[in-house]
Amino acid sequence: MQKKSLMPADTYIVTSKTILANEDHKILTSLYQPIVGAMSISLYFSLWSYLDGSECLSLEWTHHQLMANMGTKLTDIEMARNKLEAIGLLKTYFKEGPMNHYIYQLYAPLSSAEFFHNPILNTTLQNNVGKKEYEKLLERYQCPKLPLHEFQDITCKFSDVFESISAYQVNEDNNLKQRVKRGIELTSKIDLEHVLSMVPEDYLQQSSITRDMKDYIYKLSFIYDFDDESLLRILMNSINEKKMIDKELLKNQARNFYRFENQGKMPTLVYKSEPELKRISNHAPMTKKAKLIYQFETTTPHDFLALKYGGVEPTKQDLMILEYLLVELKLNPGVVNVLIDYVLKINHNKLTRAFIETIAGQWCREKIETVEDAMNQCINEKKRKEATPKIIKQSVKKPKWFDENPKIELATPEEMKEMDEFLKQFE
Repeated sequence: MQKKSLMPADTYIVTSKTILANEDHKILTSLYQPIVGAMSISLYFSLWSYLDGSECLSLEWTHHQLMANMGTKLTDIEMARNKLEAIGLLKTYFKEGPMNHYIYQLYAPLSSAEFFHNPILNTTLQNNVGKKEYEKLLERYQCPKLPLHEFQDITCKFSDVFESISAYQVNEDNNLKQRVKRGIELTSKIDLEHVLSMVPEDYLQQSSITRDMKDYIYKLSFIYDFDDESLLRILMNSINEKKMIDKELLKNQARNFYRFENQGKMPTLVYKSEPELKRISNHAPMTKKAKLIYQFETTTPHDFLALKYGGVEPTKQDLMILEYLLVELKLNPGVVNVLIDYVLKINHNKLTRAFIETIAGQWCREKIETVEDAMNQCINEKKRKEATPKIIKQSVKKPKWFDENPKIELATPEEMKEMDEFLKQFE
C-alpha cells in the first residue's frame, strides 16, 4: 500500500515483537548506526522508551509529542523510520481515519555473529567505517580462544540432574514473548533458478543449494548489483572440490569482481529512487508538469540515464558521475535526474564531469532537495541567461584611405646612384 503523509496530530502506539537486552544497545550503536545513521537509532531507542514495564505495549501518543521528545522535524523522523523498516528493525502498520493511527512494532537487532555473516550489512559496514575501524569492531565481538583441549569436560547432562514427570502442555496460542528478528526483504532483479540451470550438473550438486544459500546469493547480488551473466561467472569460480558453493570463496569472488569493475571502490547503499517524503507527485494533479515530476521522482538515475541513451547501458565514467552525485554529494535521486536532463540539454548531449560538478556544487549550496526545486532552479538559470544583455560590437568607420591600394613607383638608376653617394657620407 502507498504510504501516507505523516502529520503531527497522527497517533501511534509502540509494541515489541521481541525481547530486548542490554547487548542490543551496543550492537545498535556500533554496528547498525554507521549504516542507518544516528537519527534512526535515536528513533529506535525513543520508541523503545515508550514501552511499559512489561515491554509489550505503550500508551497512545501523537507524533507531535515524539517531535518534542526528539527535538527534530517530522520529515526527519519519517526518513529515520523508513531506514529502520528497510534494515529489519521495525514494522509499521497504518489505519486511516480523521486522525491517522499507526502501530510501530519493534524487532530485535541481529546478533553480532549474524550481522557479520550477513553479506549486505557486513559489506556496507566495512565500506562506511573503513577497513581499520571495521577490523576493530570485528575484534571487539570476537570471543577469546581458550586452550580447552588442555582441560577435561565434566559438564552434567540434563538427564543426570532431572527426571521425567507428567508435563503441563503450554497452549501454542498463548502468544508468549520471544526474541524475534526480521530479515531484510529484497526484490531481486536476477533469475537465480535460470543462473543455476546454466551450471553443468557434473560441476555442481544442485541439492547443496539450500534456502539459506539462495538467500545469501540474493543478498550478494543486491549489494554488488550483479546481473545474471556476472553472477554465473562468480558462482562458477566459487565451487569447491566437493561440488558445493563455498560461501567464503563466493564472497571474496564477488568483492574482487566488483573492485575490478569499479576501479577498486566498494559499494554502499543509496536510495534507489526519490524518497517518499521528498515527492510531491503523490498529491499533485496529473498535469503535464506533474507527469514529468513523477518520472523524475520514480526512476532511478541509472535507468533514467539509460533512457536518455535510448536504452543503452551507461558507461563506467557515467556511473562514476552518478556515484559522485548520489554518494559523495548526497543529492536525492530525483534531483540527480533533473541535473542529468538539464546538462544534456545545454551541453550538446555530453556529460562532462567538471561541468556537472560545478552545477551540482551550486545546487548543494542552494539546498536543492526536491525535484520541483531542481526544475525551478533550471528555469531561473535559463531566464537569467536570457536576461543578460548581449555585447553589441560597435562598428568603427574606416578612413577613406583604408581600402585604397597605394601606387608604388620604383626609383630610377640615376636616383639610386644619387642615394648611394648620399649614404656614403655616414660611413
